[in-house]
Amino acid sequence: MDLPVQPPVKPMLAKAATKVPTGDDMYYEPKWDGFRCIVFRDGDEVELGSRNERPLTRYFPEVVAAVKENLPERCVVDGEIVVPAGDRLHFEALLQRIHPAESRVTLLAEQTPASFVAFDLLALGDESLLETPFAERRARLETALGAAEPPIYLTSVTRDPATAERWFETFEGAGLDGVVAKSAGLPYGPDQRLMTKIKHVRTADCVVAGFRWHKSGPIVGSLLLGLYDEGKLQHIGVAASFPMARRAELVEELAPYRAEALDGHPWQDWANAQVQEDGENRMPGAVSRWNAKKDLSWVPLRPELVVEIKYDQLEGRRLRHTGQFLRWRPDRDALSCTYDQLEVPVRYDLGEVLTGGTSPDRE
Repeated sequence: MDLPVQPPVKPMLAKAATKVPTGDDMYYEPKWDGFRCIVFRDGDEVELGSRNERPLTRYFPEVVAAVKENLPERCVVDGEIVVPAGDRLHFEALLQRIHPAESRVTLLAEQTPASFVAFDLLALGDESLLETPFAERRARLETALGAAEPPIYLTSVTRDPATAERWFETFEGAGLDGVVAKSAGLPYGPDQRLMTKIKHVRTADCVVAGFRWHKSGPIVGSLLLGLYDEGKLQHIGVAASFPMARRAELVEELAPYRAEALDGHPWQDWANAQVQEDGENRMPGAVSRWNAKKDLSWVPLRPELVVEIKYDQLEGRRLRHTGQFLRWRPDRDALSCTYDQLEVPVRYDLGEVLTGGTSPDRE
């Protein structure tokens, strides 16, 4: 492969904001919820690079084939790999695509085929566009993908902040993640937070039914969260991202709830499902899909503590991303923490979002 921008390349990143920024030079795009991917094509050679610079190529043969059919002969394109399912994106199905067995990869490529949504152009032919202003990169991307057909898509774009606000409110129902804003003169900065992302933020009161140790020692790594559904405590995800000093404090705060915690614990069957040689209990499916060496052993707690967390969205019945600890809620009864408190996005037709990129709003 001989391109003016060679793999691996870390993608340009975004800093978080709570409101859609405004300005005459702003461009707005939907924020796709999938695997960030930079596509490198040099004739018949195609490489799908991930955010961590590990190739995704072997996991998405159908995307490789579509790239050869739809992208210019020699180019580098930034975008997102997604798995559409019905009228929304299906992130869980996307996760399942990362599998070590070639036979399984081939089967999943047929059962849950992925699409590629393009939103930036890093190189074309012999020309690097990393220093080219975004407005020009976008215009050239539209030309380069003018004849592209599904499963290759060009992301929608608008210059109107009111339209961006509407996208932020409605596109979540199709499984999207928010809105991204870029200035017209923005160069492409690998691994630099030069864009702005606006994501949905919500709060929920959850039951703390266990915790995991931090990899660096006997301090709390994450809290295991649950919500009640028809009387059963369902595991919905974790809360983490604590300062190191706070992790040590949590050991003491959680200590009283460790006594006899497994007796009658709602996740007792899970605890018994897998036991390490050292006797540590493990959650079902304890081997991480991304890191087989990652320790997912956990310590059960009596499900009496309630915590308020901040989260962005759900994926099925679980948190899509790690929740953020806000405060303890001693005023809440654990049994009152149910799914009923969660906001459900209005459904939106994913097809309209995907095909919107063919006629970008540039007014």
